Amino acid sequence: MKKISAIALSALFTIAPLSACGEEDGLTTLKINEVTHSVFYAPLYLADSLGYFEEEGLKIELTNGGGADNVMAAVLSGDADIGFCGPEAALYVVIGGSNDVPSVIGQLTKRDGSFLVSRVDEPDFEWTDLKGKEILAGRKGGVPAMTFEYVLNRNGLTDGVDVTLNFDVQFNLMTSAFEAGTADYCTMFEPVASEYEAAGKGYVVASVGEESGEVPYTCFMAKDSWLEDHSEEATGFLRAVMKALKYLNETPSETAAPYLLPYFESTSAQSLAISIESYRGIDAWQTDLKMTEEGFTRLQDIIENAGELERRVALGELVDNSYADAAYRDVYN
Repeated sequence: MKKISAIALSALFTIAPLSACGEEDGLTTLKINEVTHSVFYAPLYLADSLGYFEEEGLKIELTNGGGADNVMAAVLSGDADIGFCGPEAALYVVIGGSNDVPSVIGQLTKRDGSFLVSRVDEPDFEWTDLKGKEILAGRKGGVPAMTFEYVLNRNGLTDGVDVTLNFDVQFNLMTSAFEAGTADYCTMFEPVASEYEAAGKGYVVASVGEESGEVPYTCFMAKDSWLEDHSEEATGFLRAVMKALKYLNETPSETAAPYLLPYFESTSAQSLAISIESYRGIDAWQTDLKMTEEGFTRLQDIIENAGELERRVALGELVDNSYADAAYRDVYN
């Protein structure tokens, strides 16, 4: 079981603020701590780039937690107003019996965002083809690794028996380790997966998220004590993100991609467009930002399958969909 510690706050580091508006412009600043900075979270950045946060009277101050534990520590300490990470971080806090439990108020991604990359071209790839192979799957106990193991188990494969899951390489070093010769397969997020394939170094053979089914992968959460005094800001924040989701679903990837360039300066517009298409192709984003009972059950199935869940939690203990409901009515009605 993961433990949330204030010591984890030392891992936080700041990236450039998303809003170009100054503090003197009368905007309310919301401190958002994200688990990592990724194209997978494109709607969050588009909400700022398209001016939707400013329309809500908000300025976003974004920091990168470098892990769900660090994000949750920032939320619990008050260093962040809203945390953006996997809901398992809040789930562990609920199970731990905190007096001020963070509530999940919105779900942005509804699938694992990683793709399986092979060293050889496998146009007819089946998950059973992994038998006898070694796969770089991420950090043991992390949701990406647990989801991948869940997918393997559903396909009749067991780590240490049929396949070898390599948990020894840090997430940010997996691609370089794979390129250096470690393992037969590696899981990669976009744009790394498509760029790796375009460079002729490997082949994308499957989507982990497509195979696992819908699961609340990355969510927005805040302490109930903060929400009591900032319900309007929380709803406005979700409304801005929902507008960006609507834009993304209605706009060609090539048109949307340039708006992401300020947030991914080392990535080309073409690569960003390919990444958007990849995530759109697997139906990665939750349009109404609401967590479903089915998705929450599958998340707990995944964590339980990995032996990391002490007890089951009811949806209402962790999730408050009222903020997403209000934002959805405003945007779509």
